[in-house]
Amino acid sequence: MLGRLLIAMSIVFVSLEAGAAVVPFPPGLREIEIVSGDATLHVRVGGRGPAVVMLHGFGDTGDMWAPLAHDLISDHTVVIPDLRGMGLSSHPQGGYDKRSQAADIAAILDQLDIRQADLVTHDIGNMVGYALAALFPDRVTRWVAMDAPLPGIGDWEQIIQSPLLWHFNFRGPDVERLVQGRERIYLDRFWDELSANPNAIDEATREHYAALYARSGAMHCAFEQFAAFSRDAVDNKAFVANGKLTTPILAIGAEKSFGTAMADQMRFVALDVTGSVIANSGHWLMEEQPAATVAAISTFLRRPRQIGESKQRLTPADVAGLPRGAAGAGTSGVDSIETTVLLGDPTKPGIYTIALHIPANTVIVAHTHRDDRVAMVVSGTWYFGYGVRRDPAALKSLPAGSFYTEPAGEPHFAETKAEPVTVYITGHGPTDTVYVEAGAKPSIK
Repeated sequence: MLGRLLIAMSIVFVSLEAGAAVVPFPPGLREIEIVSGDATLHVRVGGRGPAVVMLHGFGDTGDMWAPLAHDLISDHTVVIPDLRGMGLSSHPQGGYDKRSQAADIAAILDQLDIRQADLVTHDIGNMVGYALAALFPDRVTRWVAMDAPLPGIGDWEQIIQSPLLWHFNFRGPDVERLVQGRERIYLDRFWDELSANPNAIDEATREHYAALYARSGAMHCAFEQFAAFSRDAVDNKAFVANGKLTTPILAIGAEKSFGTAMADQMRFVALDVTGSVIANSGHWLMEEQPAATVAAISTFLRRPRQIGESKQRLTPADVAGLPRGAAGAGTSGVDSIETTVLLGDPTKPGIYTIALHIPANTVIVAHTHRDDRVAMVVSGTWYFGYGVRRDPAALKSLPAGSFYTEPAGEPHFAETKAEPVTVYITGHGPTDTVYVEAGAKPSIK
């Protein structure tokens, strides 16, 4: 631990002395070590809300995602690992095929008790991300893949013939001896030749990553990432043979690199692909055009989730583990009611489902909602009626398993008696609540 701390401190000092251009992570992200098989993975995690996992590639580490973490941490749980053998993670002898590294990411999610997550990846991170989505399709909700191909997929054989990709087969003991102590020279080649403007990757950034890749064993492990491509190609072809991904994907290409070909590449493996091109950027999107890249990612991840994107299979225990909030959009607004959002966002356009947890002896007077809704009683007995004022004689007893509707603008009222009730309601947002009974609560928007 002391050695790791000294390395991290030296990297910080180098960055500060060089101009502090490396963006620090936002407050609230903690750094932890998670064991996965023979690797110990350095992980940054923090925030609250839906989880998003960010996977880096070669020439970077998890540090590349700091600008995106600043944008997302307010309403997401941010998870940023260093891949095995890279950054501040350990340097095991093997496991650099992307199937094995996907298992690393699944282990991180397991140990953080995260069942599902959005995914943002770049470069080699794309390859790990594809293996993760193919092996654990229920765990990846949305995926942003940035500017790198997948081994064995599509035009792979033509892509790897490019002179720019000679490093895919550049490895071995003599190569490591040549690069040792000259890591900065080696990395400069990638930053210079694969960028639209080499000056966009400043001295502080270069020194920061060069220090990380100069760690003992780091370059050997980086070379092993490329050495595994032949195995990855076999695995990827098998993944495609089992069917294309249904996960919604935003494929971001850099104008001076993959461009629109990034979306074309992802369509070989996925059905729902949206393409985007970041102008005036080469391969190093987060370093060259961080504002435009963050905007594209955050817009995609924050759009209302549609039913076709959900792939949720929640047991009662799963639902019980989800966070509960106060009564909000789509509820009656009674203070004692708690809400669990199961799908979408009732404040935004699109399908949503909410679970209402209503205590015993709760009375809800007549109100309306702007959207058509359907509902099912999950537990307890719910007493429900239609009309512009609460009329106990108009209430119908609805035990668990009952179904009812709330047509848009149709006044209705409800209550519980001696037991609490849970009701699932599905509608099409944005929704609201307007009380219509005289002397009742004001409108809730």
